[in-house]
Amino acid sequence: MIFRDRVDAGERLAERLRHHAHAADTVVLGIPRGGIVVGAVIARELGLPLGICPVRKLGAPGNPELAIGAVDDESGVVVDHNLSRRLGLSEEELQAEADGTRAELRLWVGKFGQGVARLEPDRQVILTDDGIATGLTAQAAVEAARRRGARRVTLAVPVAPKDTADWLSRLVDEWVCLATPEPFYAVGNFFEHWPQVGDDEVRSLLTPGNG
Repeated sequence: MIFRDRVDAGERLAERLRHHAHAADTVVLGIPRGGIVVGAVIARELGLPLGICPVRKLGAPGNPELAIGAVDDESGVVVDHNLSRRLGLSEEELQAEADGTRAELRLWVGKFGQGVARLEPDRQVILTDDGIATGLTAQAAVEAARRRGARRVTLAVPVAPKDTADWLSRLVDEWVCLATPEPFYAVGNFFEHWPQVGDDEVRSLLTPGNG
């Protein structure tokens, strides 16, 4: 399955999530940054508020593009320990990388004003991203929602590898994934248009009425 773009993916996911339309105490939280585009469409279609799930990929020291885990903006850390051991990383190096990434994440989320995270107790949370590869950032998002008292967690994505989908689905109350193609190389391969998402676009999507 190939999606036209993130908006197309969001529209297709919204169809699968119609039972959440206008549900009380339910919020859509996009995983930065592409997930905010997808989430904005879902929120608009279902008449739900939109926010940011404050999580970020944890890159390997000296190789930030290589994901070794993810952090949230509080204390949550998810690490692929098998990979970190293969890279010879110490606990001190992992902690330093996590602390630095968390500080950057807090500054970034702060650009959009107070309350954009919307991770509050006793809510139903629909987490969404534009696709999943390793699943580490999605896991961090689920754990962040649980730790802050989410009553129910849905994870909705357009595409993910089958093995990743299998274990992530067990972490949530509801799992919605439109495609689990094999072989799986990169999320962007399943989209016709895959532009970068900038801060101005995120800000616009978070402004009521612009989603």
